[in-house]
Amino acid sequence: MIVETPADFAAALPDGGRLAGLDPGTKTIGLATCDASWSFATPHSTLKRTKFSADLEALRAFTAKERIAGLVIGLPLNMEGTDSPRTQSVRALARNLRALGLPILLWDERWSTAAVTRAMIAEDLSRARRETRIDKLAASWILQGALDALTRQNPVLPPPTDQGTLKP
Repeated sequence: MIVETPADFAAALPDGGRLAGLDPGTKTIGLATCDASWSFATPHSTLKRTKFSADLEALRAFTAKERIAGLVIGLPLNMEGTDSPRTQSVRALARNLRALGLPILLWDERWSTAAVTRAMIAEDLSRARRETRIDKLAASWILQGALDALTRQNPVLPPPTDQGTLKP
């Protein structure tokens, strides 16, 4: 099942579980994971793309090893929010990844690479070091954005009372 809203994705994951973030590029796929409580995303690795069948098997092994319950895939929309040729290829990848049997959330990733690049430049990482880390860090950025939206949908804390304090 492929969805585009956090609410639909959360509904497809009734038991929670670990999620994976994917930043699909033409040459690589950045991978990130999160904890089972959906608190924080962590960069995992970068998968070098080859034939789709090999990529699918690598992702199948990754999701099994990491006990992944759902995928968050970065969707590269145009700045005005419309689809582009790259967006269409990511949608096609998502359709093909349904073979993994996991719920899939397509997540707007327009600013992920730029934000991660700025952060690495601020940390004074060399161009070579940035290149080896950008994809998995962008996947982590994508996944964290989705986690933040998911936890807003299903807040852990009870709503505030009329006095503005939390109920025990």
